[in-house]
Amino acid sequence: MTTQPLLHSLPLFPLGTVLFPGGLLPLRIFEVRYLDMIGKCRKANAPFGVVSLTSGSEVRKAGADAESFAAIGTLATIREFDSPQSGLLQIECVGTQRFRVRDVELQKHGLWVAEVEAVLDDVALEIPDDLQHTASALRRLVDTLEERRAEQGESVRLPIGAPYRFNDCGWVANRWCELVPMQLELRQRLMELDSPLMRLELVSDLLARTGISG
Repeated sequence: MTTQPLLHSLPLFPLGTVLFPGGLLPLRIFEVRYLDMIGKCRKANAPFGVVSLTSGSEVRKAGADAESFAAIGTLATIREFDSPQSGLLQIECVGTQRFRVRDVELQKHGLWVAEVEAVLDDVALEIPDDLQHTASALRRLVDTLEERRAEQGESVRLPIGAPYRFNDCGWVANRWCELVPMQLELRQRLMELDSPLMRLELVSDLLARTGISG
């Protein structure tokens, strides 16, 4: 991946969350600006960009602070789509490529569009012995969730999607970053880290503090 612009006029969806590569994101959409955006993305089989809000709110309100958001986000591709009633969409997206915003424009109907360039994917890195407990704990959690789903039916959604890569630093770190309660700013900083090993080391510290993993 080069540092040349990856996409022009990428529609952005500022949210009060952080989307990681490989992560799942369910959304209920009812604002006109996003109903139109999602419809066009689905028709063109194109991604949109998820960026973390630093001010403002997900839903536009009169008198609210203007939206501002982090400069690094993640492309989201739609994998499930449902329209249960007029003016409402329910979708599930998966995170793919991280990107850096280079230029941004607010269109007249309230949609942000940006020129972005790719941020390099995590290097595939085997988990070292001293961090294997993070993968073991995640595997136990996934096994428990899958057992619960088998008991309660396919309607139960798992927060983690296959394929599972329990021996990859970046994948394991990303899944814990999605699951462990933490401040939005910290989650964003972890997503932005270039080193998947450093991200997993920091996650290991968080797991130890919460008692999830030794």
